[in-house]
Amino acid sequence: MNIYRVADWPTKNAALKVWVIEMAEMCQPDRIVWIDGSEGEKDRLVSEALGTGELIELNQAKWSGCYYHRTAVNDVARTEHLTYICTESQEMAGPNNNWMPPQEGYRKASDIFTGSMRGRTMYVVPFSMGPVGSPFSKTGIELTDSIYVVLNMRIMTRVGAPVLKKLGNSDDFTRCLHGKADLDENRRLILHFPEDNAIWSVGSGYGGNVLLGKKCLALRIASFLARKEGWFAEHMLIMGVEDPSGHIVYVAAAFPSACGKTNLAMLIPPEGLKHKGYRIWTVGDDIAWMRIDSDGRLWAVNPEAGFFGVVPGTNMTSNANAMQTIRKNTIFTNVLLTPDNDIWWEGKDGDVPAQGTNWAGLPWTPGMVDEKGNRVFGAHPNSRFTAPLVQCPCISNRVEHHHGVRIDAIIFGGRRARLAPLVYESFDWEHGVFVGATMASERTAAQFGKQGEVRRDPMAMLPFCGYNLGMYLQHWLDMGRKMENPPKIFHVNWFRLDDDGKFLWPGFGENLRVLEWIMDRCAGAAAAQTTPIGYVPKPDTLDVTGLCLPSETLEKLLSIDTHDWIEEANDIEKFFSSYGSALPQEMIRQLQALKERLSKA
Repeated sequence: MNIYRVADWPTKNAALKVWVIEMAEMCQPDRIVWIDGSEGEKDRLVSEALGTGELIELNQAKWSGCYYHRTAVNDVARTEHLTYICTESQEMAGPNNNWMPPQEGYRKASDIFTGSMRGRTMYVVPFSMGPVGSPFSKTGIELTDSIYVVLNMRIMTRVGAPVLKKLGNSDDFTRCLHGKADLDENRRLILHFPEDNAIWSVGSGYGGNVLLGKKCLALRIASFLARKEGWFAEHMLIMGVEDPSGHIVYVAAAFPSACGKTNLAMLIPPEGLKHKGYRIWTVGDDIAWMRIDSDGRLWAVNPEAGFFGVVPGTNMTSNANAMQTIRKNTIFTNVLLTPDNDIWWEGKDGDVPAQGTNWAGLPWTPGMVDEKGNRVFGAHPNSRFTAPLVQCPCISNRVEHHHGVRIDAIIFGGRRARLAPLVYESFDWEHGVFVGATMASERTAAQFGKQGEVRRDPMAMLPFCGYNLGMYLQHWLDMGRKMENPPKIFHVNWFRLDDDGKFLWPGFGENLRVLEWIMDRCAGAAAAQTTPIGYVPKPDTLDVTGLCLPSETLEKLLSIDTHDWIEEANDIEKFFSSYGSALPQEMIRQLQALKERLSKA
């Protein structure tokens, strides 16, 4: 192994060195480079990536410090059908995951990894999810042959020398191996080994499959560790709402896709409430790690250091804070590139460019259709930006705080056209777990599948829970019993429709009005009416100043249709049956209690 200059490596950690050597012997890179996190190192990596075409420099007058990357056309999103949880027992993985025995997973991936880095560099990326040294944080080491991955990890995590120093001689780190191989979708695997604290990803270059600190570690592996160690790893935004007195209420919120999660995390107070002086503080838009602190309360950190967001539809109207965040030092993936190295995506402010090169690397003009008459997009619908967290105009000053922020409320949400009211509060923690366990969205016309079909997504964790969801729900119940004063749990639905199919609620920008009621409930100050599903606001407790919202519309937004909820309860029963004996009895008891309340109503 002299060709890898082991004696010069920046660590004395024996376990780490042995593992890197073993992986290098399998992958056979020409050289190994350890990432130190310095700015000089970043400049060298960018220069190399520009030379190979892996990155394209954008128009620096418009996009300072920004670069463009294009993935392979067969590699533009997370590949759920090729994502596996590799545990000794299939029951531990649960019906919510694809399962593969660990031995089979290692064997299949090794066959693809062997010799796959010949002629390439293996980069060793020490990274911390969460502030370095925080009791919340976890250390990972990602080995990769992609400069794109290294540069994205530098944005999304804390990397380099401080992480190695904190790790010291410990062998407690997540072993993350990534290789592009030949990008053949038939030779692509994203494997998680929770019992080994390891992740192997091969055959992909798309961020969601290869930035192994994100969904792979921060949710799938972390959720498994959280159950074992007594904390939460959740697919949740974290935001603070500061009232005029300076008091900040922090909430964590989970939503399935297409429900406005990032928009809520970066919310700007609407005109009608600006006179009250509210301020919004963004802690994170995607992942929350939460622990019970010495005060018996739940505290949270955002383990990430950046945003990996969907670009299409982002503009100054939908999310002005996001637009300001991405103006510099950002990597854009699979958007449209114009002849003057500007970029564009569907839904962006300003004029549509007359021509450009689309996400697939092909010439593009507005209004293009393919041979079947389908619209040809300039930017891929899942095109992305990777931007530093600190560039967000409303970033909280507690994002690097080692103890995070205290969570006063947990919010679940979904997209329901008729069923769920605008907002309701659970009766208690156990009922709140039931609310999260049964949350669902209906497919829209833009999504694959039957329009209106209900998709259950407990806590928005269905694709990301690294073990059996029934056991996961039991963990939520167990954690609630350990808290002296658990957060209140709420459910929201911004998507209720009238009889003509139009939204009853005026839009994401007005959601602070709902958060205000939630804050008041946490303080014991807002009135509510008891319904079979939970506590619902009385219409006069929501501040609708400045809204043209008729009283009958507000009543519809808050109404409960008993017949629809009886059908919902029957559908929940079918969903619960898929988890068999792993489903906590408390969830069955909560379902029966809901049915009884509905029958009496």
